[in-house]
Amino acid sequence: MTPFLAEIVGTGFLLLLGLGVVANVLMEKTYGNGGGWLVITTAWGLSVFVGVMIAGPYSGAHLNPAVTIGLAAAGKFAWSLVPSYILAQFIGAMIGAFLVWLLYRDHFNSTEDKDSKLGVFCTSPAISNNLSNVFSEAIGTFALVFGVLYITGATIEGTDQLIGLGSVGALPVAFLVWVIGLALGGTTGYAINPARDLGPRIMHQILPFKTPKSNGNWAYAWIPVVGPILGAFLAAGLDMLIQ
Repeated sequence: MTPFLAEIVGTGFLLLLGLGVVANVLMEKTYGNGGGWLVITTAWGLSVFVGVMIAGPYSGAHLNPAVTIGLAAAGKFAWSLVPSYILAQFIGAMIGAFLVWLLYRDHFNSTEDKDSKLGVFCTSPAISNNLSNVFSEAIGTFALVFGVLYITGATIEGTDQLIGLGSVGALPVAFLVWVIGLALGGTTGYAINPARDLGPRIMHQILPFKTPKSNGNWAYAWIPVVGPILGAFLAAGLDMLIQ
């Protein structure tokens, strides 16, 4: 599998499972309806585990333009590869969103609340305040990217010999995303990933629904893009400062 394809597939699984849990909790007549924030944040963490498990050996499993940009800004990833990685992440995110719509189509059609349907695809602020919302997304992504920069492989003590952890090596970033959601996600729904928010927001706009849908809240759409990118640069800057 090429890195480009790995980022598509990994991000696709991330969004299939991550948006899937939101649909299960928010849409009418599902068995998971009303499951709550703990269910959502836990499943998002586990969806990251699955995406990283699949894509990690082939692309490093960025699955997030902010992670790609942050690694490049920290000098740990080639800037020349950034555009192709971001394109793959957006493709994967839109495929994942389409599959969730297809899977939960009957439930979307049974749900009248327009905001709930939009909430499956993209984030929105609990309290609308552009400055605070950008800050929230930046800090959440800062925690993600800075944490990713310090996830290391296991080695044999006193040597540089790596110990292969296989799929278990994906757990640290899954725990990181889980705790970010639990601790920092209550203000904006913690997109912390431009592809995760903008790609599905576009899909929401173009996919058909039998019941009315929201206009997409496009006035807010720039915040889950700009905030995470700012957070990524902040993490990279701090990493270079303390090296």
